[in-house]
Amino acid sequence: MAGQNARLNVVPTVTMLGVMKARLVGATRGHALLKKKSDALTVQFRALLKKIVTAKESMGDMMKTSSFALTEVKYVAGKNVKHVVLENVKEATLKTSFLTLDEAIKTTNRRVKALENVVKPKIENTISYIKGELDELEREDFFRLKKIQGYKRREVERQAANAKAFAEEMVLEGISMQRGISINAARSLLVGGGEKDAGIIF
Repeated sequence: MAGQNARLNVVPTVTMLGVMKARLVGATRGHALLKKKSDALTVQFRALLKKIVTAKESMGDMMKTSSFALTEVKYVAGKNVKHVVLENVKEATLKTSFLTLDEAIKTTNRRVKALENVVKPKIENTISYIKGELDELEREDFFRLKKIQGYKRREVERQAANAKAFAEEMVLEGISMQRGISINAARSLLVGGGEKDAGIIF
């Protein structure tokens, strides 16, 4: 066998997945057609083998009858030489057809076995590799999107908190301005209030 991890060296993309699936369909169809061809050739082969056996038996019967006596053989061969030659030609033709058919069957069976044990498993392994890689890429993209969404959500929350703090500060500034003191001035008094004035007794 060709090994379980044998696969084609391809880039794992959706397009290549479609190409590999199409190749697998083609290989499956080719395998089925070659299997049918092999079966048909085997049927023809057996029929031809029967014809060869029949021809050999008839040739053997003819040789038996002609080999009883040398004089009879010479006499029979003198009259029926054409018949013997025709039988030999038929047998040679059948043998040639037999050998040609045998070679065609062997070639077809080699192709069937190659498709069955090498090509189809390689394509199937490639398809499963591509599917695995695409699934991994999809998981990575999902994780990346979740991270980006989390970052955006935190950024929006931070901006909302800053806007709320700014709005509260503006409201306080407005109130303090109505009372006559700026919030920034009040803040500086509070912060700077730790220093003691020499003129204040308490």
